Amino acid sequence: MKRRSKSILGILTMIFLIAGLVGCGPKTETDEGAAKGDKIGMVLSTLNNPFFVSMKEGAETKAKELGYELIVLDSQDDSAKERANVEDLVQKGIKVLIINPTDSDAVANSIQVANDAKIPVITVDRQSNGGEVISHIASDNVKGGEMSANYILEQLKDKKEIKIVELQGRPGASATRERGEGFHKVVDGKDNVKVVASQAADFDRTKGLTVMENIVQAQPEFDAVFAHNDEMALGAVKALKTANKSVIVVGFDGNQDAKDAIEKGDMSATIAQQPELMGSTAIENGVKVAKGETVEKTIPVELELVVKK
Repeated sequence: MKRRSKSILGILTMIFLIAGLVGCGPKTETDEGAAKGDKIGMVLSTLNNPFFVSMKEGAETKAKELGYELIVLDSQDDSAKERANVEDLVQKGIKVLIINPTDSDAVANSIQVANDAKIPVITVDRQSNGGEVISHIASDNVKGGEMSANYILEQLKDKKEIKIVELQGRPGASATRERGEGFHKVVDGKDNVKVVASQAADFDRTKGLTVMENIVQAQPEFDAVFAHNDEMALGAVKALKTANKSVIVVGFDGNQDAKDAIEKGDMSATIAQQPELMGSTAIENGVKVAKGETVEKTIPVELELVVKK
């Protein structure tokens, strides 16, 4: 009996030793994040836009993969709510703040809240004109504006005079300024090209429809529309259809509704960003920052001109 007891004891000891060695194996990045319960905060300008919904989904997928808790809040295009969202996330003990600004100037106040709490900040898609930001992740909006203008001019190269309407995004947003800058860099100064109307529609589909309706009434003669995002372009398409007017319409973002409209022939093109990749890239770099690693100050995401297949 004593021998059998010793034998059983020996087997049990070996099992515990093996289990202990397995438990002491190297931790994966996922295990490490989950074990610490680290939280990353993400504040988006609006979730009433498919582009930012895709960005959120890309971020959520990557955060889950890496084992970090992601808290996403919607600012509803309101700078005051944006600041309240940041204050809320600071109270929740986030390690990093990822923010897509409603307005590049106003967001500085929100970023300062995180700076004061010693929480590193990453901006995505739109820049901040103030506060301390570790890294900015975005497409090259200036280049995208240039791509839009060059596409329009190429399509209308046989016309003696080219008239273009520009639908601007939200005033104060860096994306509005940069896309407009790239567009005007190409079209301004050309003798046969004229921007006959340039009005803000705040990146919103309904406003894009209303503004386009007003432009058609005031300035019925034009050949193309460049909208700073797809939502405004889609609103413009609806207004143009009602007016029985066929012109080139180019958007920006590459959301699915725009791609569908291009295949139907309602839109001509869009400059496609990759919002899901932006979201996942923001999380990847947020995790690096949370671990004390350095990241690039500016991280570009590729653009693509999408036309009918």
